[in-house]
Amino acid sequence: MKQRLNLDTWNRKEHFLFFKQMEEPFFGITTVIDCTKAYEKAKELRVSFFTYYLHKTLASVNAIEPFRYRIIDNEVYIFDSINASATILREDKTFGFSLMYYNEDCIVFSQIVKKEIERIQLTNGLFTRVEYGENLIHFSALPWINFTSFSHARSFTWADSCPKISFGKMTDENGKKTMPISIHVHHGLMDGYNIGLFISHLQDLMNS
Repeated sequence: MKQRLNLDTWNRKEHFLFFKQMEEPFFGITTVIDCTKAYEKAKELRVSFFTYYLHKTLASVNAIEPFRYRIIDNEVYIFDSINASATILREDKTFGFSLMYYNEDCIVFSQIVKKEIERIQLTNGLFTRVEYGENLIHFSALPWINFTSFSHARSFTWADSCPKISFGKMTDENGKKTMPISIHVHHGLMDGYNIGLFISHLQDLMNS
């Protein structure tokens, strides 16, 4: 479900109109997340670490309202819930775009992720489903690379306002585990302040 945001009463109307006309309206940051406790919690719950931090990412996305804004036909809509389209690697080293429906229960979500990964392994090509929708984040994991910056392939003619979140290689230094995270968002919908709220909320969940 979604509802249209009233631009006339939105305090960011001028910002939205300014940034949405740009050829590249996205901006991004890269930072580091402490995942020491999260890694142990994933093992305790017997879910994959990938599933665990994807679940906490989606929980944070759904908690920070601007991450649920999407631009459709030049209007801004607020979605009730946001899911994930994560890139899933196959044995032949190609990948497919998945669709993983968010559930607040991590165990239930882990079963959704497991079934979707298994389904991707039996498909070919990039787009593996008919339905994707706008209420998504584009999610990827690069567990081989401890990156310090990140960029995305983008078509300026393709209307897109979905946040893009990527995690890198987990490193362990003196028992403290960390991962780089890249976050790219549409500047017409949010600013650095909102990314800061998202990172803070995500770190709290990873520490819980």
